[in-house]
Formats: sequence, structure tokens, C-alpha cells
Amino acid sequence: MERYRILIADDDPNIRRVLETSLEGVAGASYEVVSARDGLEAVRLFREGNFDLVILDVMMPYIDGFAACRAIREDSDVPIIILTCRDGPDDVVHGFKLGADDYVVKPFRIGELTARVEAVLRRAGRLSYRREKPAKVGELEVDPVRHRVTMGGREIHLTPMEFELLYLLATHKGEVFDRATLFRQVWGREYEYGRETNLIDVCVRRLREKIERDPSNPEYIRTVRGVGYKIEGPSARPATPPAGL
Repeated sequence: MERYRILIADDDPNIRRVLETSLEGVAGASYEVVSARDGLEAVRLFREGNFDLVILDVMMPYIDGFAACRAIREDSDVPIIILTCRDGPDDVVHGFKLGADDYVVKPFRIGELTARVEAVLRRAGRLSYRREKPAKVGELEVDPVRHRVTMGGREIHLTPMEFELLYLLATHKGEVFDRATLFRQVWGREYEYGRETNLIDVCVRRLREKIERDPSNPEYIRTVRGVGYKIEGPSARPATPPAGL
């Protein structure tokens, strides 16, 4: 059985020990856990090693989990889960703006965390072979088997969360999804109003910055006011009438 390497960063040695023991003992999975005591050590270990998933506590010495997330995301699209005691909407949204894929609020049940780990790895294509066909919309192509996105032949790097959301929209061209449905389909759990109200919007904004020529005037991912989002090709945008008409 192939082993999946997980980097955990938390300044609490008891939490590190519990997470190491629990993850390495998950039935039906094979995880190798490497631990860091602070954000700086986490970034250093990540750059020295090859990891399939990173779990970052927010409150750590030297640099916090948000700063570590930003540094790791500059180098890689590896899945990142944030651990936080600060579960206000602003803190959660900030983590997603930096490129986190999911979050878990302390105190948490080990079963909850391991389920999130499995879900994030599955979204990243690291636990199961995806047999779905590529989705093509205009010049945009999303290939789930190779976990690859191209726009006019140019490869675009997405986080697992961004990839899953884009693939869902691309395979349902023209269909409008509300935020609760998108969250349920991508994250695999029910949408919590308040804490998670802006998470879909943040993810869509990041996707537009990566795939749209002009993110402020998107050609692909369209907003349907009062409802949610849909994806359509550039040709779907109504032509601008000639001046004077």
C-alpha cells in the first residue's frame, strides 16, 4: 500500500502527538506523518520534503499558520487544512483567500479531522483514480484524470478545492448552482450560514483571477444575482450593440 506523507504544524506537543498517532493508525489508509513545532519549521520541512497534505495550526510562534500557508502556496498546490480556534467568518475566509482547502475548528474530534483529511486527499486525486472524462468549455479544458487545467493550451495551477469547484461547473455548462449546493458538492458537507457565507465567493474570485483574461469582467464563470454561479463559454456573452442603437 502506498504511503501518503502529511506535514502537521502545531506548537502544542500534545496535539502533535495525538494527530500523529491517530492519522498513522487510520484503518484502510497509510499515512506517514512529519511534525513541525512552528510556522518557520513547517515551511522549511515542506521545501525539503515531498508531502501530499499539510495541516497548519493558525496560532504558532515565529510565523503563524496564515503566513505559512501563504509561503507554501507560493511553491505548491498541495492540499492545506487550517486548524483554528478562531472560527469567526473573517478568519476562515482569510485562510481560504490564502489558498487553504479546508479548515477544522478546535476543539475537534479526531474522527472529524480524519474525515476531512480523506476528503481533501480524494479531491486532490491522491486516494482514488478518477475516471471522469475531461470537461471542455470554450478554450478551457479540465482533465480530472491528470488533475490538469488548461486555457488555450496554457496550463493553470489550481488548489484541489479550486479544481473541484471548476470541474463541477464545467461539467454542467449553463446550469446555475446556488452557494449551498456548491459547498455541499465540493466540500462534502452542509453549508453553515455565517461562518461559510463567503467561502464560495472567495473560491470563485481566485478561480477568475487564474482563468479569466479580465477577472472583473468574466467570460466564463458568471454570477447570477440572487442565486449563485454558472459557467459558460465566451460566445455566450451577448454582443455589444453598435453605437447609436
